[in-house]
Amino acid sequence: MPSATHPSALVWFRRDLRTTDHIPLAAALANAATVYCVFVFDSDILDRLPSRQDRRVEFILGCLHELAAALQARGGDLIVRHGRATEEIPALARQLGVSSVYAGRDYEPAAKQRDAEVAASLATQGQQLHLLRDQVIFDGDAVLTQAGRPYTVFTPYKNAWLKRLTVADYACADSASDNGRLRPPPPALAGPLPDLAGLGFATTDLAPLGITPGMSGAQTLWADFRAGRMARYAQLRDFPALKGVSYLSVHLRFGTISPRELVRAALAQAGNAGADTWLSELIWRDFYFMILDRFPHAEHRAFKPEYDAIHWDDWPEGLTAWQQGRTGYPLVDAAMRQLLHSGWMHNRLRMVVASFLCKDLGLDWRHGEAWFARQLNDFDLAANNGGWQWAASSGCDAQPWFRIFNPVTQSEKFDPEGRFIRRYVPELAKVPDKYLHAPWKLARRDQEALGVIIGRDYPAPIVDHAAAREKTLARYAVVKKAEADASEA
Repeated sequence: MPSATHPSALVWFRRDLRTTDHIPLAAALANAATVYCVFVFDSDILDRLPSRQDRRVEFILGCLHELAAALQARGGDLIVRHGRATEEIPALARQLGVSSVYAGRDYEPAAKQRDAEVAASLATQGQQLHLLRDQVIFDGDAVLTQAGRPYTVFTPYKNAWLKRLTVADYACADSASDNGRLRPPPPALAGPLPDLAGLGFATTDLAPLGITPGMSGAQTLWADFRAGRMARYAQLRDFPALKGVSYLSVHLRFGTISPRELVRAALAQAGNAGADTWLSELIWRDFYFMILDRFPHAEHRAFKPEYDAIHWDDWPEGLTAWQQGRTGYPLVDAAMRQLLHSGWMHNRLRMVVASFLCKDLGLDWRHGEAWFARQLNDFDLAANNGGWQWAASSGCDAQPWFRIFNPVTQSEKFDPEGRFIRRYVPELAKVPDKYLHAPWKLARRDQEALGVIIGRDYPAPIVDHAAAREKTLARYAVVKKAEADASEA
């Protein structure tokens, strides 16, 4: 290990709640004689949450218990603060007398502003903030077009990403060798981890749902996926009734597993269709982080500005029906009820319900994005925004505006036996497969025989898909005209 270049440093854990393969921690251990660790429950974030029962807060707290134990086993500890990070980090750095603070780089506009404020405050104290790439493989200017600009289409970005990739880019960061440099804080700055009540939150159903936080939870899921399902990922990933995906999204979101570890495993099986498809999904993750970083206007506005000209409908009842899984389209409703029940939704279904909101109900994609932000355990601004703008055709690499998911054919294709639908829409359990995807086509006498009357026991469709499709094509025509005018200018 290189000799220390400064006496002490502070590692600020954020979206990286692990001790292994951790670039900021490795850098601090390589450059400081004494290393302290901190996590801040940022009140600027917590105070904006709409509910005092939030699985994500409970998940983070569970991760911190494991993280603290891992640091204690190595002679260190985790300092936990609750307050504004812009105030807590400079104050703690001053109290500890460190020369540097290390953290993983973040790409969300608010986070970048927060980090700029922290860096400025530290500078007035003669201290420095080091922000290092950790939650992605590439960031900044690492992957650019030949013209030196950020990519805005995924496939060329992916090709350039793969061409740029070297072993060093996904090598494991040595954050396990510390030579005793990890230290607990002075007693005056130490203290137990808070509980949920102390943070102003209540217990959720995280444990009954079987969601295990922390590095151990991530490794259990990862081992299960890597051992058998990764090789079949391309075949299974679109079918919500099958166990085909990794279920690692919440762990990637909070960094209890390193993205480099996942890339290393995928590359080890290069040439296998499942591993290659899995790697492509990890590259999509980098892509969306890059888009938000380089085009921050996309947080609130259409990535393609001409799509801000679309006139969306004002239909609160339609939005509520969609949110509660009462649209009359079984696959859409099953997906939305899965989200309400578990805080998670299968990726294929995220595309289906997003298309339905924008192109069947005619509602602004921002309504859907906000609902997902509230409900998803794995909510990530970059991926959520990118996915919603993809569905609304306003984003980069978007679904073309004239391509509209048919919720019935999607249901027939990806849940042909209705196993997923019947799990989350039990009132349709007795409906035969032939009619399950469009139960309103079932004759009234058959509905009565089955004990499920459409419009009474299960909603009739709130829109006719064929009519909604024509309305959407007309709605998007204004964008087509704007694009044509722009090309002629």
